[in-house]
Amino acid sequence: MTNPLLSDWTTPFELAPFAEIRDEDFAPAFEDALKAHSAEIAAIADNPDAPSFANTVEAMEAAGEALDKVLSVFFTVAGADSTPEREKLQTAFSPRLAAHYAAISSNKALFARIADLWARKDELGLTPEQARVLMLTHRGFVRAGAALDGAEDVRMAEIKGRLATLGTQFTQNLLADERSWFMELTEDDLEGLPDFVVAAMRAAAQEKGANGPVVTLSRSIITPFLQFSPRRDLRQRAYQAFVARGANGGDTDNRGIAADILTLRQERAALLGYDSFAAYKLDTEMAKTPERVEELLMAVWEPAKARAEADAAVLEQMMHADGINGDLEAWDWHYYAARRRKAEHDLDEAALKPYLQLDRMIEAAFACANRLFGLEFAPLDVPLYHPDCRAWEVTRNGEHVAVFIGDYFARGSKRSGAWCSAMRAQAKFPKVQTPVVINVCNFAKGDPALLSYDDARTLFHEFGHALHQMLSNVTYESISGTSVARDFVELPSQLYEHWLEVPQVLAEFATHAETGAPMPQAMLEKVLGAANFDQGFQTVEYVASALVDLAFHRGAAPADPMAMQRDVLAGLGMPRQIAMRHATPHFAHVFSGDGYSSGYYSYMWSEVMDADAFEAFEEAGDAFDPETARALEANILSTGGSREAEALYTAFRGRMPGVEALLKGRGLLA
Repeated sequence: MTNPLLSDWTTPFELAPFAEIRDEDFAPAFEDALKAHSAEIAAIADNPDAPSFANTVEAMEAAGEALDKVLSVFFTVAGADSTPEREKLQTAFSPRLAAHYAAISSNKALFARIADLWARKDELGLTPEQARVLMLTHRGFVRAGAALDGAEDVRMAEIKGRLATLGTQFTQNLLADERSWFMELTEDDLEGLPDFVVAAMRAAAQEKGANGPVVTLSRSIITPFLQFSPRRDLRQRAYQAFVARGANGGDTDNRGIAADILTLRQERAALLGYDSFAAYKLDTEMAKTPERVEELLMAVWEPAKARAEADAAVLEQMMHADGINGDLEAWDWHYYAARRRKAEHDLDEAALKPYLQLDRMIEAAFACANRLFGLEFAPLDVPLYHPDCRAWEVTRNGEHVAVFIGDYFARGSKRSGAWCSAMRAQAKFPKVQTPVVINVCNFAKGDPALLSYDDARTLFHEFGHALHQMLSNVTYESISGTSVARDFVELPSQLYEHWLEVPQVLAEFATHAETGAPMPQAMLEKVLGAANFDQGFQTVEYVASALVDLAFHRGAAPADPMAMQRDVLAGLGMPRQIAMRHATPHFAHVFSGDGYSSGYYSYMWSEVMDADAFEAFEEAGDAFDPETARALEANILSTGGSREAEALYTAFRGRMPGVEALLKGRGLLA
C-alpha cells in the first residue's frame, strides 16, 4: 500500500490525510524522504553547469518537498499529541536529521557553488528578494560550519547530532514530569475554589484516572489553584512540584543535560571563531551583541524589581492580617495578589471568567483580523490529528488565503506552553502554495471552556503569529512568514494582544456563558484599569529568566548551571518571593532546541516595538484605522524575512522606538 505521508494529498486544500496516517508510517516515510532530499542535494552540488541562482539557490529552495511533508505532520503530533511510540521515533529522528543537515552544510561542492554566486552577486541581476535569499543562504552555510575542514568539520557534525539528541531528551523528560504528577483533592480541599476551577480539575481527573478532582502541572489549572485556594499547605505542595519539573532526580532529571548542552554550544561557537555562544547567536539578530541585550533588560529590571518589592511588602501585610506569621513565600504570591486585585480594583477572577468563553474569544480574534485585514473565517469539516482540533478556511474577497487549525485544550500528551507553527508555509516558488497554520494552547477543558484573562491574551498572542504566517506574501519559502530575526518574530504576536484590550472588542465578545449578557461596563472598566496589575512580579520573573539565559551563553560554559543560576539571581538581588518564570531544568525555550537560546530576551525586545507600533493606531485615533492596518500588513506582516527587521519596522513607523513605550505600557514609569 502507498504510504499516505508520501502520496499526493487529494484532501481539501491538500491537508495532511490524518485519518489515514498511522504511527508505523512515519519511519519508512522518513527514510524515503531523507534519501530523496539527499539525492536532490547531490544533484545540485554535482551539476556540471556553471553555478546560477536558478540551478543552485532556487534548486535548493525546491528540494526536500517530501521531507517537509513528513516532518510537518510528525513534529505537529509529536508536540501536541505525543505517544510512547512517537517519543521513540523522535529520539531516533532527531540525530538523523541533525546529521542530514550537517552533511548538507558541509558539502564542499555545494558550498563552492554558493560561494561563487556570493562573490558575483552584483553581476547576477537578482531581484531584491533573490539577493536577500542568496545572502541568507551563504550566511547560513558559513554559520553552520561550511568553511570548516578536516577534524573541525567532523567535530561540528558530531556536536549538532549530540545537541539534537539532548534537546529531544530534555523535552521528553519535561513532558514526563508534567504528565506523571498530580495531586488528588478531597471535597474538603475544594474550599474557596470557584466552580470553573473545580470543573477543570474534575475533567483532568478523568484523564488521569483519579477518583477525585486533581491539581495538575498545567498552567491553566495550577495558576488558578494558587490564586484561589486558602489552603497554604496545598499551595506549597503544588507550587514546589511545579518549579521542580526536570529536577526530580532519576531518568527525567534535566540538570546534567543542560550542562552538556551549554558545553557543546560553547564549543560550536568557538569552532566558528566566536568568543561565546551568545556572540554567535546574536550576531544575526536585531540586538547584535550581548551588551545591547543586557542594557535593555537592566533598564527594565530596576523599576520592575522596585515595584515587585513594594508589592511584596503589601502582600505580606495581608498575610499577617490573616494570622499567618513569618515571610511571604512564592506559593503565597498568587493567592494574595488575587485578593489584592479584588480589593483594589473590585475585580474578581471568578466573576470575570464566565465572560471569557473560549469560543467567543476565538470569534473576537477573527473579528479583529476581519476589521484590520479583511480576512474571513469559515469552519472546515476535515479530519485532524485529535478530536479537540478544529479548522477554518481563511479567505479575503472570496479568495482562499490559508487554512487555520486551533488545538486549544490541555492534555497529558501535549507539551506545556503555547505555540504557532506552519504545517505548510506560504510560497510562490517552485509553485504557489498557501499556508496551513496551527495554534496550540493548553487551556483547561470545560463546557463551556472558560479562559482567564491571561489565557485570552495567550490566544490573541498566538493568533498574531498565525497572521504573520497567513498574510505572508513572498516568493521563497525560506523567508516566508515568521522566518525573521528571533527578536523580531514576537512583534506581530505581542502587538495583536493589544486588540484584546480595545474596549469595543470586549464589549462585543465578552459575554456571559450562562446569560449571554455582555460584560457590564463597570467590569469592563475594571478589567482595563487592572491591566498592569502585578506587573512588577510578571516583569521580574521574565527578566530574571532572560538574564540567566544570557549569562549561560555569554562566557565559558558553566560546569554547574544551577550554581550559575543561583549566582546570577543573587547578583540581581532577586526578590526571594519570586522565582524565575522558567528555571533551568524546565527552561524548554532555551534547552529543547537552539531557537531561543541566548534569545529569551527577544519577547522584551519585540515588546519595545509592539508598544510603539500600537501607538501608531492610537495616534490615528482608531484601533482599526484602515491606513495604519494596510501599512502594518505591507511592511511587516506580508514581508517575512525579505528585508532586515530594522528596515521593515522603520518602513512602518518611520523610526526605531526607545524603551519608554515599553515601560509606559507596563506601568513601570515613575
